[in-house]
Amino acid sequence: YEMAQNAVRGQYEGYRGTPGVPDNSITPTYAALRLNVDNWRWMGVPYYLRTGKAMAAKTSEIVIEFRKPPHSLFPLSAGEVIPSNLLRLTLQPNEGIHLGFQTKTPDTDMASMERTNLEFHYRSAFKNLSIPEDYERLLQDALLGDASLFIRNDHIEEAWKIVDPLIGAWTDSAVSPLHIYAPGSWGPAAADELLARDGRNWLRRD
Repeated sequence: YEMAQNAVRGQYEGYRGTPGVPDNSITPTYAALRLNVDNWRWMGVPYYLRTGKAMAAKTSEIVIEFRKPPHSLFPLSAGEVIPSNLLRLTLQPNEGIHLGFQTKTPDTDMASMERTNLEFHYRSAFKNLSIPEDYERLLQDALLGDASLFIRNDHIEEAWKIVDPLIGAWTDSAVSPLHIYAPGSWGPAAADELLARDGRNWLRRD
């Protein structure tokens, strides 16, 4: 039950009309999870994961939201909130690193703040080099016998410790319903509600 409360499964509208897919298929095409790492270092730090098909954009990235300090050095008006600093590690497309943070606007009062971005893109930095696409690097490493970028057995076993109970929870539609979402969207509304319970929202670039 606890696993089901921290996970959302979905299926995009029209999936059951795909050739070869049963009309009553309950195969998920979307999943969102809320996870925690059970050790002292990451205690209290939530991890939100999501993946899906037929979504608004095909992108893979890791977004780290830094914790806000308890006190602000700058005067804020009533109800004003300074956004958290964000570090985006973009895996595809356009691999790169993006750091978004607040800065004081030059030659203004102390309360004037603006969002600033520092960006690095591999293709811009190495214009004269051919950047490997998708699985090109993995195929090359496999031929060379280099396992550096491949998952290890213990990683696979640990992943299944998470996935197995989740699959079991999803067999009960009363506990974990299959949410239908529109193709071209960012997934079912239930995934937004999963984060809203923690006072958060998905960080994306619309």
